[in-house]
Amino acid sequence: MDLFSEERPEDPKKSLSEPLAARMRPTRLAEFAGQTHLLGPGKILTRAIESDKISSLVFYGPPGTGKTTLAAVISHETKAHFEPLNAVTSNVAEIRKAIADAKRRWKLKHQKTILFIDEIHRFNKAQQDVLMPDVERGNPVLIGATTHNPFFSIVSPLLSRSLIFELKPLGGKEIELILKRAIEDKTSGFGNVSVQIAADAMAFLCKVSDGDARRALNALERGVLTTPATEGTVHLTREVVEECIQKKAVVYDADEDAHYDTISAFIKSMRGSDPDAALYYLAKMLYAGEDTRFIARRIVICAAEDVGNADPQALVLANAALQVSEFIGMPEARIPLAQAAVYIACSPKSNAAYLGIENAMKDIAENKTLEVPSHLKDAGYKGAKSLGHGEGYKYAHDFQGHHVEQEYLTEKRSYYTPTEQGFEKNFKEYLEKIRGAPRK
Repeated sequence: MDLFSEERPEDPKKSLSEPLAARMRPTRLAEFAGQTHLLGPGKILTRAIESDKISSLVFYGPPGTGKTTLAAVISHETKAHFEPLNAVTSNVAEIRKAIADAKRRWKLKHQKTILFIDEIHRFNKAQQDVLMPDVERGNPVLIGATTHNPFFSIVSPLLSRSLIFELKPLGGKEIELILKRAIEDKTSGFGNVSVQIAADAMAFLCKVSDGDARRALNALERGVLTTPATEGTVHLTREVVEECIQKKAVVYDADEDAHYDTISAFIKSMRGSDPDAALYYLAKMLYAGEDTRFIARRIVICAAEDVGNADPQALVLANAALQVSEFIGMPEARIPLAQAAVYIACSPKSNAAYLGIENAMKDIAENKTLEVPSHLKDAGYKGAKSLGHGEGYKYAHDFQGHHVEQEYLTEKRSYYTPTEQGFEKNFKEYLEKIRGAPRK
């Protein structure tokens, strides 16, 4: 028997028992919707497909943007065998088998193999290393798909041998095109069913699907299959579509780059005095189920680092939000967290205290450590005075203005430079007053 006689067909008609999203996957490049920044006349990916000069690729982007579909389209257009694996369920033995089959397929049929690995970021280093020798020789051609930044999750040798393409969320017009195709297609869609979707329902579905074609098609399928026909026609209203669309899954994995990107944007929005952006990123994190303690700790840090003494109450309020949010939990915890985030965003900013401790830490690490002056040393134990500890110390409160000139460091050092922002302006005026001149 032919080694490959039982292989799956290269261009099968989708079974109607499959989900609509699977049935409606295009097989030709001309049918592919979206990603015009990668596909189109003169684009490098289009040129590579049309000339059948595909090298290893990594498709990176959020769910539902066409990563799997595009890999299958490339396989069809280049007449290559499509061998899909999922990194979650596959092991090294399956990888080796797929590579061995690709070699035999080329020897017997002179046909290339596209080895498509979904969620390739889930492979560990050893699994990725197994791919290296044969990928380097060009058989099989690797196409990896990931929702995570490949520069953080894929080994450098594999990245250096691959072209990286970032797929973007689909636009509303592209989602609408895909939905209309599904409604009209008589082979794989609902073309044999009379379906009418209201204009406001279509607009809502295109908007709330968040650029995810799979999510939009799933909602359409639920609507058509669960809505009774009226006089032979299924009417999809805005209300029906709202019931069929599920709460969207925000791309926000707690241990991946989307998590760090979002918290970074949240902190930078507070620092940049944009309360609206800060609230948006806060809402995104809460919606995705982020730990409120993680958020609250970052708010506290931002209050100290970026507001500092320009408004000392910011740290007090941030700390209160930390404690209160832990005490009451979600969903009410969103309120004190929002209050603190808005307060910090709208407060005058100073990082003088932060820069001061950074400069002092750097000085300690790089320069000679200064000894504590004798008059500042602890003189509260027996025998301390015989060592000269505390001798000559001047108690500040015994002097006018509760200040007296004396040396607190054995060498002159300057770390803290107050700004004129908010309350910190008072610090600057006070220090200049007691020092007798503006401090450089």
